[in-house]
Amino acid sequence: MAATRRRFTSTVQAAPRGHVLIPVPFDPDTVWGRKDRHLVGGTVNGVRVRGAVTTAPDGYALTLGPAWLRDCDLAPGHKVTVEIMPEGPQRADLPDDVAAALDADPKAGAFFDSLAQFYRRAYLRWIDATRRRPEQRPERIAEMIRLLATEQKQRPRPQP
Repeated sequence: MAATRRRFTSTVQAAPRGHVLIPVPFDPDTVWGRKDRHLVGGTVNGVRVRGAVTTAPDGYALTLGPAWLRDCDLAPGHKVTVEIMPEGPQRADLPDDVAAALDADPKAGAFFDSLAQFYRRAYLRWIDATRRRPEQRPERIAEMIRLLATEQKQRPRPQP
């Protein structure tokens, strides 16, 4: 994962509703793969942060809300040191059969990429739970793709 980690300095900018933007000096689609938003974790001036890198007026930016800012003594105009990396399992980290299935259905793949790490990991744990019954693995992968294609964040719980 170290190769996907990015460290940079930036100047905090004001954003609507008490938020701030931290401009990101690289194209995350080029570095981490094409996504509508890149869920990231890392630090800003050494303080842990989780958020999303999205398009901004001048490129890309990490948006931080008032709740995060409250305890960090951060304001527009401040210089910050940022270290961020994609959160959760990424396409390059997936088993070949799962990655191939996501590649074969672009809608399901795009929705998988947009999910928070909690949901991505839950799907992967469910698929990996087939170790004692490997014949179920392809069935579960197919079911995951079907659910993702209909934009379901998680599998429905079995009814008792």
